[in-house]
Amino acid sequence: MRNVVVTDITRADVARIDVLARYGVATVHEAVGRTGYLGPRLRPAWPGARVGGNAVTALCWPGDNLMIHVAVEQCREGDVLVVATTSPCADGMFGELFATALRHRGVRGVVIDAGVRDVAELRAMGFPAWSAAVSAQGTVKATPGAVNVPVAVGGQVVRPGDVILADDDGVLVVPRQDLECAVSAAEARAVKEAATRAAFEKGELGLDRYGLRERLPELGLVYLTQAEYEGAGPDGDGRD
Repeated sequence: MRNVVVTDITRADVARIDVLARYGVATVHEAVGRTGYLGPRLRPAWPGARVGGNAVTALCWPGDNLMIHVAVEQCREGDVLVVATTSPCADGMFGELFATALRHRGVRGVVIDAGVRDVAELRAMGFPAWSAAVSAQGTVKATPGAVNVPVAVGGQVVRPGDVILADDDGVLVVPRQDLECAVSAAEARAVKEAATRAAFEKGELGLDRYGLRERLPELGLVYLTQAEYEGAGPDGDGRD
């Protein structure tokens, strides 16, 4: 539904989101079955930021950031603003002034499937932003859209109150009702990764730890000496 603002969304426990965010997007993505990744288009405006928070969503018309202004009022501490557009857009719809307003309300960052600008200012003020583009192109404020309705970003549906995680590896959405399962899965994944890291530090190979070595012949992989390789033809039957 367009032209609507939903004001009373249900949010997840921010303290539990903070626990999940510590594991990072890549680990959580693996832990939850490689679901919820919002795709490689969304990149951080500046490196090193890591956030987790409740999604407040805004659906805008391309080149029109009116509904971001509307969404700011609906944001509160611990939120991450997620902005989508009704059709593809790379205009700079979000910048330092929006970030200033959101930071005052305790918002942790923005994810926008369009463009951001004022990147130097965003970096200086430490406001995290993930976007599909960086562009100085400005926008108008003319067309109503929607706030706190489900939006599509990177082939995923983001619902208001869902958990958003973002860092240098990208952006991930975890459905609000799956938060506790995600925390448990991420904890288990982190333990497994720690054990693997320790094994690699001692010299163990992934080929052996992951049981890959015995599968290589089944996949047709052949080991040759240099001399054997140089003497083999295209099909391994001798040089042509």
